[in-house]
Amino acid sequence: MDSTYVVGIDVGGQTSKLGVVDARGTVLAQTVIRTDTYNEIEPYIAELADAVKRIVKESGTEGKVRGIGVGAPNGNYYTGTIENAVNLTWGGANVVPFAKLLSEAVGGLPVALTNDANAAAVGEMTYGAARGMKNFIMITLGTGVGSGIVINGEVVYGHDGFAGELGHVAAVRNNGRTCNCGKTGCLETYASATGVARTAREWLELTDEPSVLRSLDNIASKDVYEAAKDGDKLALKIFEFTGKILGRSFADFIAFSSPEAIVLFGGLARAKEFLNGPIEEAMNANVLPLWRGKVKIVYSQLKESDAAILGASALAWEL
Repeated sequence: MDSTYVVGIDVGGQTSKLGVVDARGTVLAQTVIRTDTYNEIEPYIAELADAVKRIVKESGTEGKVRGIGVGAPNGNYYTGTIENAVNLTWGGANVVPFAKLLSEAVGGLPVALTNDANAAAVGEMTYGAARGMKNFIMITLGTGVGSGIVINGEVVYGHDGFAGELGHVAAVRNNGRTCNCGKTGCLETYASATGVARTAREWLELTDEPSVLRSLDNIASKDVYEAAKDGDKLALKIFEFTGKILGRSFADFIAFSSPEAIVLFGGLARAKEFLNGPIEEAMNANVLPLWRGKVKIVYSQLKESDAAILGASALAWEL
């Protein structure tokens, strides 16, 4: 059988994106289904399997698909399960045998599963900015902060399949912000899209500095970005603050894996013109001199609309 195609599935809290991908990283057909309309896993899997069959038929790749790669919150590469994914309506405190259920529903095609940040790392290594790299750290800057660590060309999964939760490393040790994970001071509470919005709200309350952000009721990170592009001084200071926190954290991350690069992906990474300078300055000021000036900050090269599908699909080439 000519198994020259794979299917990639990105399971999100609201929607699931899936597509058929060829070896060059071209998405031949794709679709989206709702994730959050199901409280039980079985009907969701049934609709997902139908969607897989539909796009395989649409792309003319029937009988030519090697396997399916899935990126999902709290996805465990070793077991193929999704564990304690509270942001999935059918997840909760359960252990869901996702890979097994999906494989059975699509006629036995093999399924590989990992968390969404690890999937993004594999995607960048296969199709994007990290192609040819053997040692790098993927940081996803979205609603939260995710990470995938690659050492000697292999994703680090740890003994239990959950290695690399760098968004929950303490960026602020004293009087840090409360995180949804139950800890305080996590990087995610400062350097995610929600963290940037949180900084804006705090600073508007604590200072009298004029800013266009004062006229907004519900501030999102996109609003801070637009204000920064227009030269708003407070918005620019917020991104400088965020970049410095990222840079200091990256200096710590470098110490344990000596990466060639740190690859940034996600909605917040679009603000690279405001983040990159503070990140590099803080990173090189805080890193051991041994690595100063050696580690590159690079940004995802994957087309944003396809990135989640490509990241997940890259897992399936190993099946």
